Amino acid sequence: MVDAVTLEVIRNGCAAIAEEMNANLVRTGYSPNIKERRDCSCALFGRDGEMVSQAENMPVHLGAMPFSVAAAVDAFEGTFEPGDAVLLNDPFRGGAHLPDLTLVSPVYADPESEDPELVAYAANRAHHADVGGSTAGSVAADSTEIYQEGLRIPPVKLYEGGDVVEDVLAVVLANVRTPEERRGDLRAQQAANETARERVHDLVDRYGASDLADAFDDVKDYSERRMRAELEAFPDGTYEFADVLDDDGRGNTDLTVRASVTVDGDGVRVDFAGTAAQTEGPVNAVFAVTASATYYALRCVTDPDIPPNHGCYRPIEVDAPAGTVVNPEPPAAVVGGNLETSQRVTDVVLGALAQEVPERVTAAGQGTMNNVTFGGTDPRDDSPYAFYETQAGGFGGRSGLDGMDGVHVHMSNTMNTPVEVLETAYPLRVRRYAFRPDSGGAGEFRGGLGLRRDVQVRDHVARFSLLADRHTHRPYGLEGGEPGESGTAYRYEDGDYEAGDGERIPQKSVHELPPGTTISVRTPGAGGYGDPADRDPDAVRRDLERGKITAEHAMAAYGVDPEDVID
Repeated sequence: MVDAVTLEVIRNGCAAIAEEMNANLVRTGYSPNIKERRDCSCALFGRDGEMVSQAENMPVHLGAMPFSVAAAVDAFEGTFEPGDAVLLNDPFRGGAHLPDLTLVSPVYADPESEDPELVAYAANRAHHADVGGSTAGSVAADSTEIYQEGLRIPPVKLYEGGDVVEDVLAVVLANVRTPEERRGDLRAQQAANETARERVHDLVDRYGASDLADAFDDVKDYSERRMRAELEAFPDGTYEFADVLDDDGRGNTDLTVRASVTVDGDGVRVDFAGTAAQTEGPVNAVFAVTASATYYALRCVTDPDIPPNHGCYRPIEVDAPAGTVVNPEPPAAVVGGNLETSQRVTDVVLGALAQEVPERVTAAGQGTMNNVTFGGTDPRDDSPYAFYETQAGGFGGRSGLDGMDGVHVHMSNTMNTPVEVLETAYPLRVRRYAFRPDSGGAGEFRGGLGLRRDVQVRDHVARFSLLADRHTHRPYGLEGGEPGESGTAYRYEDGDYEAGDGERIPQKSVHELPPGTTISVRTPGAGGYGDPADRDPDAVRRDLERGKITAEHAMAAYGVDPEDVID
């Protein structure tokens, strides 16, 4: 047992390690997806493979990463040596989807000794802009099995004794469209884990390996006690909620995701019985992703100051029936499960909890990551390129506050790709980037606005994929709030853009784009919270002045005449 002061110092030291790992990963990464969008996550684990600390990164990564660490430990326990690092991305062996490559490194005390002592694991996960597959960017909206989605990597050693395993690296690089970018991002991931190794050694030197291991256990136990205390304050009972994915891109529509949340004392059980069977298209979410989204939703309604680690998860039981879109059997296509179905899992768990603690829950956010990929040959130097990004939308209204406009919501916590970076790194042009007025659901507290982002292909033929949702079913409101506006997407041939003569395209589709083609993605707004009749007229005035709503919307949604609120 470590004394309270020492425990707090070590806890904060572990959190700092994870944050420094991530800072170095972002700083040394090669691709805009990591350097600019920060689509990566870092965490520190104890020698038992349980998470001790995490950086404030991607929720969908962090709740799922323990499954990857467990897979790496299962594959190589007893054969690890100082300087080793295990690479994996197999969704059915601890991964999430193939573009997310996870690197797991054991950390030893006295690594130069004859009998080094294992004290921790450092792990990070980064979304690589391409890992092969049928579509540049490796987020194919038309995939029907995992083999089409890219290179599938079971746990393998990428580093042994500090040296790269050249054969493994060669296999990876031979199967991707942008090998030098992949090489650079993998080196950045290794650098992040080396950062953790150095900082853990500092802790070992200060406290000793045995006391440090005890502190790791105490930190997790502390988080568990605080999480159980939060849950015990909730009324016991079972709360149910269901929502749907619009489609799977293969003609299968209204795919139900259903959650039953049972609070019993200081524990909670989330059961996804009644959820749709796994489907042909790429929206199946492996169990690690479903668990990650569930953990995240429970964290949202409990004390945010509880240190995030394995202890937070102990009171949470997740039951996801095998063979469903929240726990598919291989070789299901899963790339969109991590991206889209994770968002719907969050929506339904929060929707169930809203029946119990509505003041702690937001209305539905945009409910999609709006995944966009462009790929082809860059005419500037005849090299292949692969561009991937997710696009922001509305964040749900909540008790006392409007939803945020144009942000990445829930399971996505990335930034955007700045226009200047996008146009410099890729043969693409951004023609428009703006909020969508009136897209936030009306309420006492308005839902956040979606975005419009129009990207044009320049001087080459590109292959484009869109993988999105909420184009049919709108994000729900809460406590009388209205739903947010659904998303949509259009294609404009060269010369048609100025005339506004575009063709609406499916939200899950792949296209060959001639030079000059523009794709316009309009992301969903979010649901409102509370009765729109209770909205402060001054808030309506501010929205009108800032162009967030139109005069027509002010009258229709709030019964407010703009002439009465604007001088």
